[in-house]
Amino acid sequence: MYADTASTIFVGKSAKPESLLLKFANRHGSISGATGAGKTVTLQVLAEGFSRHGVPVFAADVKGDLSGIAEKGVSKPFLEKRAREAGLGEYSFKACPTIFWDVFGEQGHPIRSPIGKLGPLLLAHLLELNETQEGVLTIAFRIAAEEKLPLADLRDLRRLLSHMAEHAAELSSRYGEMTKPSIASIQRRLLVLDEQRAELFFGEPALDIDDLMLKSTGGEGYINILAAEKLIAYPRLYSTLILWLLTSLYEKLPEVGDLDKPKLVFFVDEAHLLFSGTSKTLLERIEQLTRLIRSKGVGIYYVTQNPIDVPDRVSSQLGNRVQHGLRAYTIREQKAVKAAAETFRANPGLDIAQAILELGTGEALVSFLEEKGEPPVVQRTLIRPPGSMIGPVSGERRRQIISLSPLAGKYEKGGEGIVAEQGEFPKGPPAEARQKENSRKSHGEAFRKSFIRSFSSAVGRLIRNGMKG
Repeated sequence: MYADTASTIFVGKSAKPESLLLKFANRHGSISGATGAGKTVTLQVLAEGFSRHGVPVFAADVKGDLSGIAEKGVSKPFLEKRAREAGLGEYSFKACPTIFWDVFGEQGHPIRSPIGKLGPLLLAHLLELNETQEGVLTIAFRIAAEEKLPLADLRDLRRLLSHMAEHAAELSSRYGEMTKPSIASIQRRLLVLDEQRAELFFGEPALDIDDLMLKSTGGEGYINILAAEKLIAYPRLYSTLILWLLTSLYEKLPEVGDLDKPKLVFFVDEAHLLFSGTSKTLLERIEQLTRLIRSKGVGIYYVTQNPIDVPDRVSSQLGNRVQHGLRAYTIREQKAVKAAAETFRANPGLDIAQAILELGTGEALVSFLEEKGEPPVVQRTLIRPPGSMIGPVSGERRRQIISLSPLAGKYEKGGEGIVAEQGEFPKGPPAEARQKENSRKSHGEAFRKSFIRSFSSAVGRLIRNGMKG
């Protein structure tokens, strides 16, 4: 009979116990398989194991059924049967400490980022800009940085772009060519974000990355669940959020070298969305991020239906693999099965490609790095059942968990406070004095003062209109 040890997470049984070594958990991994093959349960088992060992977890919940990890499981005949067949020594039921997050602020704490922190590369990805438009956006970020202009939300960016359009000729001589049509095209793309409710993502208070790495009073790692059922309908917003979180973790966390266990494990569901339609520059950034973030103690696990959705240069960095069943009705599906089989170290007693087609629900081919950091021969494995509830948590229970969260109330603030703070900008000198000042000062300083004056006037009108209403 098998169970976790101080250094492993017991995941299932093949010809031997299949356990993930914590010291190699930051070597990244993948969980692949067709819909209904058992990917979510495998993710749940791993997340529970990390939490038990004091490792915080972040996972996107694109179907809503991962939220049950916050509830204690209930004994059922098929679960008890699975536990026995998997050789689980003691099968008990337990909820995991959970924090819910939601960009839209409906099913969890809001996640926000000032646009200035997102950076031009990720924002260009979100807006689906071409190379020329991305160049103009990069100039906008540079102007905001040099002139210390506010760049917190979409309103700030729109004001900056409007002023760039008004002064396009002058700014081109200083920063490089920009045209009014290019600026206008970016402004039009911003309207698409309004339809996606992306304005809820941009602003303050910004997420403190340390809040994704909390532990309970009992020393268990919190499992951070991103409610993504609605978010996944906007693939660019979803992928931009995931990449921003990973980038923020990499930039903030110190180098730690080899650890006994990760500082954080990050599960990326629907991972293909990170790579589909992504520019060459951003793909290189993702590859680099995957390679380097392990030195910060972070493990990334890409979850996807089709293993060929993950580019080779990223896939080659994934040391721990779980492959659930696939179907091969089309040529592309047949290629996926072949590609999946080739990622494993061959087992002389197993036809890997055939096994992928025959795997039942809850079965998987498993290959976890061994003591010397090398992959073993792949094994057909029965995955153990989780101790938390399989399926979605009720709305009432979710609200209760959110209200009792250690972060309750911290990120729900915003909106009015942002307007009030920005409304404190000085209005600046009158027009006559401004003309004299422009003749003496640099164009950049004059631009900054002009921007702030129009900004303050607009905010003032909003406040006055609000008071009249």
